[in-house]
Amino acid sequence: MAEQTPYHPRDAISSTTNAVLLNGAAGVLISGVQNTLAKENRGLFGLFTKTGGTIAMFAAVGGTYAFIKDASANLRETDDPWNAALGGFFGGALLGIRTGRIPYVLGFGAGLATLVASFDAGGNHWRGAKWREGYVDDVARREAIRSTRRRAYEETIEEIGEGRGVYGPGYAERRAARLKEKYGVEVPLEHEKPYAY
Repeated sequence: MAEQTPYHPRDAISSTTNAVLLNGAAGVLISGVQNTLAKENRGLFGLFTKTGGTIAMFAAVGGTYAFIKDASANLRETDDPWNAALGGFFGGALLGIRTGRIPYVLGFGAGLATLVASFDAGGNHWRGAKWREGYVDDVARREAIRSTRRRAYEETIEEIGEGRGVYGPGYAERRAARLKEKYGVEVPLEHEKPYAY
């Protein structure tokens, strides 16, 4: 049996506030689209007066989901997909309440509960459970591979030679000596381009 990690309580009020603000902002965006696509000219405040129910519904569903999920996790002292399912059910039920019919309330609740519970069971990421604890992102993984397989600078210079941005220590002196030997040209070292060693 796998060893259980200790449960750390969540701040349900903070996450609810964040969810209301985030989903409310999404509701403003959707309400703005609805207001723009209307046949009659509603003006700027039509965003709140005519289609403002969309903003309220988005904020209420997001806030309900976040609060129920965290409150359930705190009461049960476990972090599992059932918390997300409870939050999703109550959030989806709010969507169904607008219709005024019990089958819609239960159907929307069950649908959203299934969706968010399966997403939570999959690791809360579209790529699956590997993104949960212990996962190293691709950039960090590649950097770790590079650091373990790095070659010495001198070995690289020995293999590919100097030039093309790869210069070893004392390159300026060696270059000046080669030019003096081959062409008889004296190259002053103080005017040379500084090379990174």
